[in-house]
Amino acid sequence: MTAEHNPGTPLLAARGLIKAHGRTEALRGASVELAAGEILAVTGPSGSGKSTLLHCLAGIVRPDAGAVTYGGERVDQLPEARLSELRRTEFGVVFQFGQLIPELTALDNVALPLLLGGLARRQAHSVAGEWLERFGVRGQEGLRPGELSGGQAQRVALARALVTSPKVVFADEPTGALDSLAGEQTMTALVHAARESGTSVLVITHDARVAAYADREVSLRDGVVLAEGADVLGVTR
Repeated sequence: MTAEHNPGTPLLAARGLIKAHGRTEALRGASVELAAGEILAVTGPSGSGKSTLLHCLAGIVRPDAGAVTYGGERVDQLPEARLSELRRTEFGVVFQFGQLIPELTALDNVALPLLLGGLARRQAHSVAGEWLERFGVRGQEGLRPGELSGGQAQRVALARALVTSPKVVFADEPTGALDSLAGEQTMTALVHAARESGTSVLVITHDARVAAYADREVSLRDGVVLAEGADVLGVTR
C-alpha cells in the first residue's frame, strides 16, 4: 500500500514534536515540512536533536507528543507492521557510518531490501548492480564492506537506500565520517540520483558545505526549529 499525496500539501510533516531520552529533552516542540521532490537540510550543533528528529520522521522512534504525517498517515500512530513496510518500500535511511552488513558483499547489501520485498535473486542483483553503477561503485560488487574505502562504503549504503525507489530518503550525517573529497562525491551522487527519481531527501548535517546541496535549510537548536534559511540552489553538477 502506498500513501496518497495531495499536490500542494507537504509529503512529510512534523508538528510540535516532543521527545525525551530519560531526563534529557531532545525535541521540545519541533515542527518541519518536506515537500515532494525537495532536498531539505536540517542543521545545528551536536546535541541539538537533529538525529532524534530524523528518527521520529522515519518512524524509527515514536515521539512523546506531537504528530508526524506522511501522505495522510500518522506515522507516529502506525502499527509496527506498517512502519516496517514503509521503511522497506517508501522510506530509505542512510546513517553516518553506513551500517552495511559486514558479512555480505556490496551487491548483496544493496539487493537486500529487494530480496526482503520478495523479488527474485537474479532480478534483485540486476537492479542492485544498476544502482551501484549510478553511484560510481560498479566493479566493487564482490567486495565486503571492510574491503571498501569509506567513500565507497557510503555510496553503497546510498544505493541500498535508493534501490527500492523510495519516496523519501533520510540521511543522518551521511558525510560525517568522510574526507572532503569523498563527502563531495557522496553528496553529488545522492543529489543527482534524487533529482532523477524525484525522491525527497532530508539530510541531517552540521556541515555548511553539505547543507549547500539542499534546496532549503532549517536550523535546529535545543530541540526546536528556530529559523528557515534562505533558499539555495540544489547542486546538480
